[in-house]
Amino acid sequence: DILHKYKLRYPIQLKDEGNKFFQAGDIDKAIECYTKAIKVCKDKKVLAVIHRNRSACYLKKENYTSAASDASKAIDVDAKDIKALYRRCQALEKLGKLDMAFKDVQRCATLEPKNKTFLETLRRLGADIQAKLKTTFSTDSRVQNMFDILLDEEMEKDKREKAANNLIVLSREDAGAERIFQNNGVPLLLNMIETGKPEMILAAVRTLSGMCTGHKARVSIVCKNEIALATCNLFQCINDSLTGGDTREYGKEEALVLDAAKDLKTILLSLLEMVASKKVSGHGRDQALNLLTKNVPRKDKKEKDNTRTLFTIDHGLKKILKVCGQVPELPDQLPLTENTQLIASVLLNKLYDDLKCDPERNNFRDICDEYIKSKIDPNNMDKTIHAVNTISGLLQGPFDVGNALVGHQGIMEMMVALCGSEREVDQMVAVEALIHASSKMSRASFIITNGVSLLKDIYKKTKNERIKIRSLVGLCKLGSAGGDDYSMRQFAEGSTEKLAKQCRKWLCNPQIDTKTRKWAIEGLAYLTNDADVKDDFVEDEAALKAMFELSKDKTILYSVACTLVNCTNCYEKKEIIPELVQLAKFSKQHVPEQHPKDKKDFIKMRVKRLLKAGVTSALAVMVKADNAILTDQTKEMLSRVFLALSEDPKDRGTIVAQGGGKALIPLALEGTDAGKVKASHALAKIAAISNPEIAFPGERVYEVVRPLVSLLHTDRDGMQNFEALKGLTNLAGFSEKLRVKIVKEKALPEIENYMFEEHDQIRQAATECMCNLVTCKEVQDRYLEDGNDKMKLLVLLCGEDDDNLQIAAAGALAMLTAAQKKLCTKLTLVTTQWLEILQRLCLHVNPRIQHRGLVIIYNMLNSDDNELAKKLIESEILEILSVIGKAEDNPKRQEPIDAARACLVRAMDLGLIKPFTSPS
Repeated sequence: DILHKYKLRYPIQLKDEGNKFFQAGDIDKAIECYTKAIKVCKDKKVLAVIHRNRSACYLKKENYTSAASDASKAIDVDAKDIKALYRRCQALEKLGKLDMAFKDVQRCATLEPKNKTFLETLRRLGADIQAKLKTTFSTDSRVQNMFDILLDEEMEKDKREKAANNLIVLSREDAGAERIFQNNGVPLLLNMIETGKPEMILAAVRTLSGMCTGHKARVSIVCKNEIALATCNLFQCINDSLTGGDTREYGKEEALVLDAAKDLKTILLSLLEMVASKKVSGHGRDQALNLLTKNVPRKDKKEKDNTRTLFTIDHGLKKILKVCGQVPELPDQLPLTENTQLIASVLLNKLYDDLKCDPERNNFRDICDEYIKSKIDPNNMDKTIHAVNTISGLLQGPFDVGNALVGHQGIMEMMVALCGSEREVDQMVAVEALIHASSKMSRASFIITNGVSLLKDIYKKTKNERIKIRSLVGLCKLGSAGGDDYSMRQFAEGSTEKLAKQCRKWLCNPQIDTKTRKWAIEGLAYLTNDADVKDDFVEDEAALKAMFELSKDKTILYSVACTLVNCTNCYEKKEIIPELVQLAKFSKQHVPEQHPKDKKDFIKMRVKRLLKAGVTSALAVMVKADNAILTDQTKEMLSRVFLALSEDPKDRGTIVAQGGGKALIPLALEGTDAGKVKASHALAKIAAISNPEIAFPGERVYEVVRPLVSLLHTDRDGMQNFEALKGLTNLAGFSEKLRVKIVKEKALPEIENYMFEEHDQIRQAATECMCNLVTCKEVQDRYLEDGNDKMKLLVLLCGEDDDNLQIAAAGALAMLTAAQKKLCTKLTLVTTQWLEILQRLCLHVNPRIQHRGLVIIYNMLNSDDNELAKKLIESEILEILSVIGKAEDNPKRQEPIDAARACLVRAMDLGLIKPFTSPS
């Protein structure tokens, strides 16, 4: 009975204590007392009071969810508990559940009709609910009001801007977008576009982008209007929604869209109409071409479906060719920007690359051929130079197609003849075409024979700077037709240097227009095949800096990249086999000769000068260019330059400081296979010796792992394997998250393979990498698995003669045996030589190796395997430990001495040896 009474009284005592703490303002203590009381209380009515009191505490602490929950538990016991009802009302109001709070205070007012607090709360909540309802149901009128303000020409500018911003924000939420859509939004937005005012068009486009994002049903309606076809961002949203780029789902509404492909074709056709329409501005045309480049060709060649490309070629190839052929100096041309024709050439190249078979390519060539023939008219020079300019565009895009057209009878002769025309525009177009056509030796030899004197004549006589620079570039290109073959110089000694000097002079002259200065870089891209020109150019720091400054204009990225590749000699070189050279000489075949200034020391010097001039910063800016202009071939060249720059470890700090580490990541992930390998190799060189936190700031460091792992494959060369392993070793030693990332990228099997490698440096690098990875749980699990030689390999590597290899292998064993006690026993089973190898480690003259060996012994004594510990102490290990442990303290060998003493103490704790005592 006494115990029963105590159980009844104890919760009440706790409740009373809680009340005292609450009144004293110690809310945390009060909650503690109430919580203890709730746990032991069996009386429902008392429990309800405690919950109600704790609810008051939670209100004070602003924990409104818990306050509402406790009040509800009290109300469950007594539905008329007025205090609990009001407390729940207060909590619900704070949580924004106004309708539920209103019901609670309504019951309170019913129970106590004269309570002023309840009546005031009831009135306030009622007003708040009405205001909320009014806001909710007035969206329609707000939408209409925004359009009224926007379309009212007399409205103040500030109010119109505010209405535009509100409309854009509303469209980005699905409910708001639907309100705009349901309230005649599309026609009203069309009205805004038709005003022709840039701010109106921009607001309408952004609103439509929000409405169309991820929503097929709305997209289908919008496509019925012409708005979607005039804007870049809107098209991208539409395209992603219809092709599956945006994966959000909208349930039954999806069923309203019967054929997304039909809408896509409508968009493509309209974009192609924009490409050749005179009504479209130059910037609009650029955007249409960019959208086609981005969305038509397959992103991954493994995809089988290239129907969008075939559709675009059938319905729009001639329109794109028309853009390439425009000559701005002639009347009645399409509006263009400086970039339009280059963007069109890039699109042609991407379309041609996306074709899968010869019949498709033949069709492409036939359309181009038919188009060129239709434009050549001896009686209409404007049409003829349009045809020549179109060929120039093809030579900058799908070169093979353009080159085949140049080879047709009479085309090359017509280009040469145009150079002699009295009209300057004819000369300019013809010279440009000759420049682009002379990329092949066969073509260059024809022009050297027929056109060099003509180009020289134009260069000397013309007063038009634009033609002068183009004719000079033509001469530059012809002068470099032999590439870096010293024996194939086209011009007399010193001629190329003179041409290059003129190009550098133009380049450094800010008084000359930018377009002309860009052509100077084009000339240098060819002339820098000559080693004398390279040397002169890198010594001219002003010219280098002028080129880097101009490279911010993305249209010359390819020329700048070519120039830098030439200066660093990082182009693809054919291996010269001495036996074949002798054979070629014997058979009187041409043998390429290397210029004396193309040897290693000269290249190294040029790299140093480029770095001093700030080449890394310029490359980092170039990498950020729009993908339409930064082609895969340009990316590959930039990757080659980065690799050449990072050759000397002393220069890698400069590259990191100027943002080279970050710039390399996108180059290693996208582009040609060769380009990705070169960029990955450069990344590996930087990652091997740099602080990852500085070289690759933020989350970027995790993106470095995949490119490095890609270099571990057996089809990569030994240097790439080695430097990738060194880079991964550095990353693995940096953080656990990076170790996990390396494991997730499936690098472990490759690293383990290289631990078997015969090449000493690669084997050492792989073992060091594994040593840094063994703290990772997944790696430890691989060593715990039965049926593999992983543990055996580590033990045997500890017995090798190479100090660095022993340090890495013994370090890995030390960490593994410390982390997984089962591995201590497994170590003794993998090879009969285990004890001999451990003894050699413990006796090693290198204190670092000795220390690791003694740590392994300590881990084995600490492994809970008494038989193993006994076996160790009964062996010569005990004598080794005694000798090392009794040695005097020595700063140079203190770590192994301390480890040996720790082993002896552990052996004493296990009762395997007795403490040494001196006689009394």
